[in-house]
Amino acid sequence: MLHTSILLIVFLPLLAAIVGGLGNRALGNTVVKAITTGSLFVSCVLSWPIFLGFISGTTTAEVVPVLQWVQSGNLSFDWALRVDTLTAVMLVVITTVSALVHLYSWGYMDEDPDQPRFFAYLSLFTFAMLMLVTADNLVQMFFGWEGVGLASYLLIGFWFKKPTANAAAIKAFVVNRVGDLGFMLGIFGTFIVFGTTSIPEILEAAPSMSGATIGFMGYRMHTMDILCILLFIGAMGKSAQLGLHTWLPDAMEGPTPVSALIHAATMVTAGVFMVCRLSPMFEAAPIALAMVTFVGAATCIFAATIGTTQWDIKRVIAYSTCSQLGYMFFAAGVGAYGVAMFHLFTHAFFKALLFLGAGSVIHAMHHEQDMRYYGGLRKKIPLTFWAMMFGTLAITGVGVYHLGAGFAGFWSKDAILEVAFARGTGLGTFAFWMGVFAALLTSFYSWRLMFLTFWGKPRWIESEHIQHSVHKTPEEAGEDTTGGYQPHESPVSMLVPLGVLSLGAIFAGQVFAPSFLDDAAFWGSSIFYNANLIDAMHAVPYWVKYSAFVVMLLGLFGAWLAYIKDTSIPGKFVDQFRYVHRFVFNKWYFDELYNFLFVRPAFWLGRKFWIIGDQGIIDRFGPNGAAWIVQKGTVAAKKIQSGYLNSYALVMILGVVAAITWVLM
Repeated sequence: MLHTSILLIVFLPLLAAIVGGLGNRALGNTVVKAITTGSLFVSCVLSWPIFLGFISGTTTAEVVPVLQWVQSGNLSFDWALRVDTLTAVMLVVITTVSALVHLYSWGYMDEDPDQPRFFAYLSLFTFAMLMLVTADNLVQMFFGWEGVGLASYLLIGFWFKKPTANAAAIKAFVVNRVGDLGFMLGIFGTFIVFGTTSIPEILEAAPSMSGATIGFMGYRMHTMDILCILLFIGAMGKSAQLGLHTWLPDAMEGPTPVSALIHAATMVTAGVFMVCRLSPMFEAAPIALAMVTFVGAATCIFAATIGTTQWDIKRVIAYSTCSQLGYMFFAAGVGAYGVAMFHLFTHAFFKALLFLGAGSVIHAMHHEQDMRYYGGLRKKIPLTFWAMMFGTLAITGVGVYHLGAGFAGFWSKDAILEVAFARGTGLGTFAFWMGVFAALLTSFYSWRLMFLTFWGKPRWIESEHIQHSVHKTPEEAGEDTTGGYQPHESPVSMLVPLGVLSLGAIFAGQVFAPSFLDDAAFWGSSIFYNANLIDAMHAVPYWVKYSAFVVMLLGLFGAWLAYIKDTSIPGKFVDQFRYVHRFVFNKWYFDELYNFLFVRPAFWLGRKFWIIGDQGIIDRFGPNGAAWIVQKGTVAAKKIQSGYLNSYALVMILGVVAAITWVLM
């Protein structure tokens, strides 16, 4: 039964993508949407019993063979689907969010002329992600890894007639290729060291490689550190960690359902999944783990600072995603892989809820995304408001430790801070304080988003999108700041996913915390589980346990003070610290730096190759040179063809003389 279920879970989205993509307009919008959405809901329904079976202990890890794949010398691997606890967690996350995104897209993309193509891309993306998380060997994982990269390129650039969408898709593809190079080198090195790409065999042999060295770039270096650092570079690209993060905010050019699917629960969590899947390798690589911890903590605080200054509602949530991924990585970096996966699990629900809620707001506001032109929406779209409220309560970590009650983020994010502190190392303490400060900023920008969007007076008339809708200028509207435009609640197909995800944002942490955090049997051998570290996490001082709650209240109060009580405060702050604000608002100038260091030199080099190499050498002495010789030869030959018999006779005589001379000599 498990074999059939896992095959259906993985391959139904692929079948739906093929049918929807090839059928396209011939089948029509409704048929393609029904096939793709139905297949995802079937996959979702089949995934949850497998996950709950691991919680109850009635399901055991298995490998489902698909087909023989490669046999070349010492390199041998089959296509097989690994089903263990780690896979089960990812299956419910991917299929649940993807199924709800498919349903949500019925309403959001209702007026788009290319709906079949969109739904086919969504299903293709889901299949690639499922291939990644069920991989039994590194090559199969890389297949899914590149598959989600391709599908994300197609989805981000779905509106290909928009130059900004094309640029964002190319940027995501190129930046991810940088990380993928590291991932490929890590896979190559792992095969050289272990002689196999089988993940179980590699993880079984990894502890014995602790302390081993290998020649690398002329030096003797620790083998496992080199391999894990290369693999982690791949994770940095996919999960948008500091340095390879620049593609994530630009990816908001895609439709909002794409943002929820890619940036909430699936593609960006691939790096976290990979580190946790290979956790026995990383445990044998202390330098690599230190790098994971530092990069995660730095990303956590870096992205949170930028989120406080953005005006685009989707970009605020995008930087929030980047920051939350930083939490997951430094949790893995201190050795708490189960805690990292717990935050991945809860984050999927509340972040998908926030993205889809933002899409509902954008839908209601005639595609306006600038929060400066919102205000007063809580009474106009109350269902969307409450969904966004539940998502905000979850991401800010509202809950009380002594009551044992709280929203999803309270359980998972607080556990990350506690385990970082409990680790007792310098990097662990650094990650703890960075996480606490990021929690303060998270609370501030999350409530800032809520206050700007749902409280205050309507500011819709100042929006160009709204003006085009109501055909009324601010002067014509007078004191009516709505301009006569009335926001509308989203259709049922968009509201149902918000309701389901709201349940996840409220209860996912409360219900599943015991299994994820304290049950070693639940995880089995799917990850490295450090029971002593978990015990130390529960024993940290109360001030550590309440630190996130306190900074959440401070962030809430600061946002209320600046955007409800006295709205002149943000302007005064910007005037006082204009250079700091400009630095943060411009995303720490990473794009400008990369443009100077890499993009401009690459274009310069490309132009040189084009003008000197291609046109000046290859074309000049190749096709153009050959054409020139032929042309000049024809001109000379034309002069010989005079039409006089004596001229032809003279040429013949000269030819005979030349031939005789050649023979005699």
